Amino acid sequence: MSSSSPRPPRPWWVGIVSGMASYIDAAAIVSFGIAIIVFQSALELNELQVGLASGALTFGVAVGAIFGGGLGDRFGRRPVFTVTMVMIIVALVALMVAPSFAVLLAGAVLLGLGTGADLPVSLSTISEAATDKNRGRLLGFSNLLWLAGAVAASLLGSAVAAQGMTGVRIIFGHLAVVALLVLLGRLTIPESEDWKAARARRSHGVAAASTDRTRVRELLRTPYAAPFMALTGFYTLTNLIANTTGQYGNYVLVNYGGVSLQTAALVGLPVLPISIFGCLWFMRIADKPVRFRYFTIGAVFQVLSPLAIAIFGVNVVTYLVSIVFTAVGTAFAFEGIMKVWAQRSFPTLLRTTAQGLIIAVARFAAALVAGVTPVLLAAGPSVLYGILAALGLAGCGWAWLVFRTRDAHDEFGSGTAPQDPTLAGTDLPASGHAT
Repeated sequence: MSSSSPRPPRPWWVGIVSGMASYIDAAAIVSFGIAIIVFQSALELNELQVGLASGALTFGVAVGAIFGGGLGDRFGRRPVFTVTMVMIIVALVALMVAPSFAVLLAGAVLLGLGTGADLPVSLSTISEAATDKNRGRLLGFSNLLWLAGAVAASLLGSAVAAQGMTGVRIIFGHLAVVALLVLLGRLTIPESEDWKAARARRSHGVAAASTDRTRVRELLRTPYAAPFMALTGFYTLTNLIANTTGQYGNYVLVNYGGVSLQTAALVGLPVLPISIFGCLWFMRIADKPVRFRYFTIGAVFQVLSPLAIAIFGVNVVTYLVSIVFTAVGTAFAFEGIMKVWAQRSFPTLLRTTAQGLIIAVARFAAALVAGVTPVLLAAGPSVLYGILAALGLAGCGWAWLVFRTRDAHDEFGSGTAPQDPTLAGTDLPASGHAT
């Protein structure tokens, strides 16, 4: 009696469950930013302690991305994305009950490590469960989940922040429940077939083309050096625009635009529908050759966004125009296209390592620049936003030069069954997806 092979998971189920890493990432950042204000009063924290706790979360994400990416390629996607979700749950519980700064700091570090390690592994899990027809769409859906996490955390935080530590417990409790449900959902997802195939060939001593390369130094050699460096530069430099807008937008409006905090908090609300529409439209075109044309358009808007403030100064109108440009730019020339290109540019056993390093460099750079942003603003908003426009132009230009010829390249289509006579007659799987 022959046994039937297990039915592969549905790509959209994998996309939702694994894509929730982006929801948790956004919600964790926003939730912590709200909660730290409450912790400052409840635990009597000084400015140094507030800075250390906030920085610990940011640097934890960066460090976690490095190690999570490497571990995901070495030990498999499933064990890593299971362990990271357990780490996140433990961290959230610690933050819910934090009686001291030491526990708060430990929770922030663990939350950052777990979230950062989870991101590259989850993205690879999504792409390897997908086909060439829906891979970009599923990766684009993770951007929509990121936006949902940020909005949900903001709305919940604004509703319960006045309740002090009870509000903090509600904020982190919501995220812990979501993480627990995600963990249960992930237990239904088997190991990536692409990863199993590549590891099987590696264990048999078969060097099957480029798909089984595992050493990190391969990322600095042909043919992977160009896309790796371009994606790192592109994502790092454009992320500085997005991070500055998110972290210092209200600060700039209040201190340099003469706007009240209440008004500043409402300025971004009209742009939310544009952001949602942009995410949905990117999902529509992410698997089509036209995506590079959209990237070019998005890149122009990425540069125009800080340039509007650099040239015309800070007021409600220029800031609103700037964040509308940001919404369009980030939809087509930011994290979404980075995810698509990163999945397609690297082989199976380097995929999460490459993404982890790209994410880590971007987060480290954002943390460092955030620390000097007030100093740059003191020289005038035009100085800061002029620098951001130049960095955006450099990052988008670098990606444009490399991917105008590499956009159609796809490592998922390069794997073939190993032609080794010593393996004839075995059940050794081949990489790649039939479409």
